[in-house]
Amino acid sequence: SLRVITDHIRSTTFMIGDGVIPSNVGRGYVLRRLLRRAARHGRLLGIDRPFLAEVCETVIKENESAYPGLREKQDYIIKVISMEENSFYKTIDSGLELLNDMIKKTEGKVLSGADAFKLQDTYGFPIDLTREIAEENGYTVDNEEFEKYLADAKALAKSSRKVAGTEGWKSSDISFKECGATTFTGYGATECEGKVLAIASNGEKVDFIGIDTDAVIVLDNSAFYAESGGQVGDTGVITVNGSTFTVTNTTKTAEGIILHHGTLTDGDAINVGDVVTGTVNKARRQAIMRNHTAAHLLQAALREALGTHVEQAGQLVNENAVRFDFSHFSALTAEEIIKIENRVNEIILSGAPVVTEEMNIDDAKKKGAMALFGEKYGDTVRVVSAGDFSTELCGGTHVSNTGNIGLFRIISESSVAAGVRRIEGVTGLGVINQIDKHEKLIHDTAAALKLANVSELAKKAAAVAQELKDKEKELNELKAEIAKAKAGELFDNVKDLGAVKLITADLGEADANALRSMVDSAKDKGDDIVVIFAGKQEAKGTCSFICYCGKAAIANGAHAGNIVREVATIAGGAGGGKPDSAMAGGKDITKIADALNAAEEIVKAKLK
Repeated sequence: SLRVITDHIRSTTFMIGDGVIPSNVGRGYVLRRLLRRAARHGRLLGIDRPFLAEVCETVIKENESAYPGLREKQDYIIKVISMEENSFYKTIDSGLELLNDMIKKTEGKVLSGADAFKLQDTYGFPIDLTREIAEENGYTVDNEEFEKYLADAKALAKSSRKVAGTEGWKSSDISFKECGATTFTGYGATECEGKVLAIASNGEKVDFIGIDTDAVIVLDNSAFYAESGGQVGDTGVITVNGSTFTVTNTTKTAEGIILHHGTLTDGDAINVGDVVTGTVNKARRQAIMRNHTAAHLLQAALREALGTHVEQAGQLVNENAVRFDFSHFSALTAEEIIKIENRVNEIILSGAPVVTEEMNIDDAKKKGAMALFGEKYGDTVRVVSAGDFSTELCGGTHVSNTGNIGLFRIISESSVAAGVRRIEGVTGLGVINQIDKHEKLIHDTAAALKLANVSELAKKAAAVAQELKDKEKELNELKAEIAKAKAGELFDNVKDLGAVKLITADLGEADANALRSMVDSAKDKGDDIVVIFAGKQEAKGTCSFICYCGKAAIANGAHAGNIVREVATIAGGAGGGKPDSAMAGGKDITKIADALNAAEEIVKAKLK
């Protein structure tokens, strides 16, 4: 185990220093496996706390003379390791317990692939660790069955991501290979003439389409950008001789054939062989261009602010917003978000030229162009540069100057998966719409609070919050007083079980504080009492139970934690605690009476 830990922590320290962060794919997955395996071997040595960051410090100290970059990145490396190890510690105990139960129940020496998949998919317990632990216990995992479950899960996830409206036509249904790749003219224009090479409708090729017919049209030339690289396809119209085909989406085949999806909305017909005019929705295209260029600036700003480990993990660029997924190990702070947003706006307002060039892939790399990890590129690539701030390989459409973007605003930052964060942002008119939306919210809130001056909103909100807090405190005190008033009646209803006296009651609508207050009233009723009270929270559909046992009752075998746990189980709940006092929650308020009725037998069973 010592050898595993030292070897793995050295490897992971250098990997993180080189910009790799834990994830579920590629290099990030290798890193995650190494860290988790090292953490588990620490458990085998009796280390029951996160410790890898401490070992990492030793690795950096021993290697800093040969690799000074490690010392420079020490805080970052330790933070990544600590967060990953802490995350793993949250799952390892429950995962190990489940795995051990599965092994005990397994007939023979092969753990089912279904169980192994459940551990990974539901509880985040990695398959490599399952295999290793199974092997240590003389078992193997049914890898074939595991891979089948994994493949099914991936297929299900993929099918759920299908875009509505594209399922009616699939590239496998009809081949347009004879048309050849479409010549795309849309980088410099939003309109061009083209010849209709093919039309498909209702699952088959046709020579023409009439009014209100849904179809796919293939042209020899097109200014319509086809969906790719995270940028949505263009919309617009294709017209000829008074007929209008409204394009609602644009996609392309693996052969580079652009497919115009839409409906003939006006005129008589469009025929194969017609020379038509394709016109892209210019306003929409410009909005998409603003958002796409903003995505490039955002990635550069993220790498500048957070580190070079940031890599694009996916994006969606449409006319309304930009959604950018990137590799990072933790949520961004409010300060980081402001810093990144301000940096993007600095570049926008600087009016930096956005230049596109086609060049050899090697020359592009020398220029420092960012590429998607794992993406395959041809010998010649398209490079998009925004001044000297951002350089990326990209086939999308962009503004010619960063100033055309107007403004950029981050509207949300969230988690997509372990090690992957997501930022959503808007540009141009989208920023103005956001400002208008927030202005309305502020004025509506001020009106609801009967404020004439919105500048006093924060002060008024704080006052209202304090007032609510005070009222809640008064209400809880009142509930406690009412509960105490009932106490006399309740304590007159005592069941003598011999060694102990049992008091049970349903207090109706009562929260945990009210239950505790009632128990406090009971503590002077004798050392031999066992008190069990129940209260419901109607709005939530839940209930609570509390149990108190006096010293003499405990000496005779009563244990509040064990008693309340069994009582709450009847109401679909769980809980526990100390011998003298414990609480539990229930999920079924209709079972409160049954639970309290069972209390007498539960207590009797505990007594010596």
